[in-house]
Amino acid sequence: MIKAIEYFLEIIRGALVTSRHFIVNMWFHILNLFGIKTKRKGAVTIQYPEEKKELAYRHRSLHRLLKRDNGRPRCVVCQLCATACPSECIYIEAAEDPDDDEFQKYPATFIIDLSRCCFCGFCVEACPEDALRMDTQKIEIAEYNRRDLIYDLTKLTQ
Repeated sequence: MIKAIEYFLEIIRGALVTSRHFIVNMWFHILNLFGIKTKRKGAVTIQYPEEKKELAYRHRSLHRLLKRDNGRPRCVVCQLCATACPSECIYIEAAEDPDDDEFQKYPATFIIDLSRCCFCGFCVEACPEDALRMDTQKIEIAEYNRRDLIYDLTKLTQ
């Protein structure tokens, strides 16, 4: 009997919290309707696929690798991005570049596993060549298969 009373009180408490949010948001919407300015706005629902909320200027989104003029990635395989990554989701293999005198190495494989990435941006900050960026403004990166979340050199340079 005591458990039933506790459950009933929790249901009442949940209904009160929901009612408070509804009344507060409705109050702010009514004030806004009459042109009264307040510091806080009422809750707004965004119809997501049709409307998209503007992302912040410094938002960290999907990774990309920048290219040089000759089409090769800017990366010089210094491994600083992989070292700085706390989730260890970056894997790089180096290859010798016989054609280029200035840069001796280029990435033969550059893989970022987005299923492990925490989007902290440490890899971008660690890169001395400014080869890696997270400014694509793409946030729709959901996939049906985990293997599709592994971004290799071709996906990163698109």
